[in-house]
Amino acid sequence: MTTSPREVALLRLVAQRVAGPPFPDAAAAVRALGAVQGQDLPGALTSVALRTADRSRAGVVAALDAGDVVRSWPMRSTLHLVAAEDLPWMLAVLGPRVLAGAARRRATLGLTEADCEQAREAALGALTGGRRLSRADLLTAIRDGGVEVSGQRGYHLLWYLAQTGTLVLGPAAGGDQSFVLLDEWVREPRRLEGEEAFGELALRFFTGHGPATVADLVRWAGTTVRDARAGLALARPALEAVDVEGTELYLDPATPERLAAHRADAEGLHLLPGFDEFVLGYADRTCAVPPEFADRIVPGGNGVFRSTVVVGGQVVGTWRRTGTGARRTVTAEPFTAFPAGVAERVPDLAAALP
Repeated sequence: MTTSPREVALLRLVAQRVAGPPFPDAAAAVRALGAVQGQDLPGALTSVALRTADRSRAGVVAALDAGDVVRSWPMRSTLHLVAAEDLPWMLAVLGPRVLAGAARRRATLGLTEADCEQAREAALGALTGGRRLSRADLLTAIRDGGVEVSGQRGYHLLWYLAQTGTLVLGPAAGGDQSFVLLDEWVREPRRLEGEEAFGELALRFFTGHGPATVADLVRWAGTTVRDARAGLALARPALEAVDVEGTELYLDPATPERLAAHRADAEGLHLLPGFDEFVLGYADRTCAVPPEFADRIVPGGNGVFRSTVVVGGQVVGTWRRTGTGARRTVTAEPFTAFPAGVAERVPDLAAALP
C-alpha cells in the first residue's frame, strides 16, 4: 500500500491518540507509546493527559504516585515517562551504549568510579525501607556520605545511579518528584533480554508511533540499526507496511481504520506542549514539520522545543503563555499565516488543555 507524507502525519496523530479515541488512563497511554519524552515534567504531564479519556493531569500524577508510571533516563540519556514494569528491561538493553561514554564525563567532572559507588551506598542507606527524598535532600545525603556534589557532579551522580538501576523518580512532591529505589518501587518488573527486548521495543514504537521507519526507531530509542532491524524482524508479523515515496514505513494495522473513522478530528486544530512525541518521536519529521520552519520550533538549535499549533496534521506555528494571574495570555505565532479561524480559537483551546 502506498500513501502520502501528509497522510502519514494524520495516521501518526491517531496512532498517538492526539486524535481519535483516547487511551483509558495514563498508564495505558505511556505503555502504548513505549516512552514519553519527559525532561519538561509539566509538559510531559500535559502530553500524556491529553491522550487519556479524562484529559486530567491529576490522573497522570496519580499514576506516578501509585508506581504505575515512572520517570527516568531509559533512552538516549534523556528523561522519559515509562510504564514502571518496562523500565528495568529498557535500562538493561539501552543503557550500555549510553554508559559507554560515562567515564569521559566523570573525568571532566573530577569524579571517579569509586565516587559513584560511594554515592550509591549513600543513596541506598538514605532510601532503603521505602523512604523517598527530594533531589536536594538526596544530594545532601550523598554529600554527607563523602562524595562532592557541587556543580554538575550532583546531576551526573543521580543520572548514573538511575541509569544503572538503583534510583528512579517516582511519587510527586512539591511540584517535582521524589527519588526512590527502583527495586523497591517497581513491584513487578518485566524480564526481557536480547532480541526479545528489541522486538518488544520495535512493536511498541511502531504501533504507538507508526507509520515510522527503522531510522525513526533508531533515533527514538538511541539504539543501533542492527538491533532495530532485529527487533523489527520479530515485530513484523504484527505490523502493516506502507510505501511513502519509495520508503517503507511500519504501523499498527488498526491505525488506518482508526483514521478513517476519526479523520475530521485528525484534520482539525490541535495544540501540543513542547517536547511532544508527535514532533520529537521521529528522526524524519518532515511529513508534519516543514523543513524550512524546523528552526522555529527549536530556535537556535538550543534543544528546547516550543509548543506547537497543528492543523490538518501539519505544524503551522508555535504558541506560548505569557504573564501571570489575570494578566496571563496566550500568544500564537504562525510560520506564515494561520488558516482562517485558527488564531481566534487558540486561547480557548489552550485554556482547555490539561
